Amino acid sequence: MSIRLNDVWVRLGDVDVLREVSLDVDARTVAVVGENGSGKSTFARLLGGLVGHTAGELSVLGLNPANRAGELRRRVAVVFSNPDAQIVMPTVAEDVAFSLRADRLRSDEIRERVAVALERFGLTALADHPSHDLSGGQKQLLALCGAFVREPELVIADEPTAYLDARNAGRVADHLFKDTGHRLVLVSHDLALARRCDVAVLFAEGRLTAVGKPAAIIAEYEAKLRC
Repeated sequence: MSIRLNDVWVRLGDVDVLREVSLDVDARTVAVVGENGSGKSTFARLLGGLVGHTAGELSVLGLNPANRAGELRRRVAVVFSNPDAQIVMPTVAEDVAFSLRADRLRSDEIRERVAVALERFGLTALADHPSHDLSGGQKQLLALCGAFVREPELVIADEPTAYLDARNAGRVADHLFKDTGHRLVLVSHDLALARRCDVAVLFAEGRLTAVGKPAAIIAEYEAKLRC
């Protein structure tokens, strides 16, 4: 995965949420850690093309989101902590199929892709079940299913296990980390999960303060939390 930022700023309203962020990383899995309000989620949305940068230079998967946002969104999937924000269709199968709406596939291709994705995430038996009647863990698996059915190159997961019990959090994490050809940017307060990544980046007060191996970055972060 190639993510390059050079002196990037993001201003939302009257606040500079990200300031002077420079980063050049090429790794399969990247953890993003930091306290609430540090800029982690804005960084994730920036990489996914969901917010724009105010200044500086940015490249994700070799694309500049400022002028190639549509192509970037086709190659990137974003998963949030609250799956209800991503579930839009009445039934499970319909919701997964909705993710393919822009791909101009034949109906039989869509059915096949949906069936494979439902099987992968253990949702086949719930294909015709009302989406919003699922449990919290099932909803997050559905959100993942809708992301992965698109076969994205990069998955950006912003606190994907925040509201899950240990069992479901483990299931979601295993799907995220399984190497199916995708790259992963993981924003998480779960430091055990962050340690599973290849690289970690630390944010504080809108600035990128450290980049390196997860063990070292997390140790630095924990030391700051104790101060």
